[in-house]
Amino acid sequence: MGFQIGRFYAHRKGNLVYRPTLTGQGERVHLSSPNIGLNTHILDIINTILYEDLYNVILVGHSYGGMVVTGVADSIPERILKLVYLDATLPKNGESVLTIKDSTVETKFKNNNGYLIPHWVSKDQLPPKDVPHPYKTWVDKIILKNPDREKTPTIYILTVAKGKPPEKDSFYLHAIRAKNKGWPVLQLEADHNAQWSAPHELVAMLQGILKK
Repeated sequence: MGFQIGRFYAHRKGNLVYRPTLTGQGERVHLSSPNIGLNTHILDIINTILYEDLYNVILVGHSYGGMVVTGVADSIPERILKLVYLDATLPKNGESVLTIKDSTVETKFKNNNGYLIPHWVSKDQLPPKDVPHPYKTWVDKIILKNPDREKTPTIYILTVAKGKPPEKDSFYLHAIRAKNKGWPVLQLEADHNAQWSAPHELVAMLQGILKK
């Protein structure tokens, strides 16, 4: 739902925005299975790009989505104009979400029969809502084979809650990784879900990236 809000404001600015839903999530929850892995989600985005025949894509990955967009850029870098990590995991080859040092995985997520269960969703809550996320996607290691991925212009956006030092943020490690690669690192005052807490500011920042 949060990304629909951000998408709405981006559309109003004249941008064509796609918001693919990963298998087993959102309106595709009926396809959910504990066997869904990272590669399934990578293919979700690759096939959106290929079957919509998209080029010059500005690909934005949020949170765990950093794993996904990294895999997409590794597979079809020729379709990607720019890559944006929005408070997102930035993996190295052979890493998973759970193997990255100082992982952003929080203790509030528990592996329950192959799923990560969002505790903030009540049993009687109606859609739209967060749904269980396949645990396998967080333990699968990403395999990167295409060095051309590194040629894609890439920006990292670190969202930091008001009054919180950046180095205390859960995704600071990933912002440092981006900085060490020589990528621009921008900071936005917002909680982790900037598409909810600061949609106007987020869209304005993405607009600035689009124009560069």
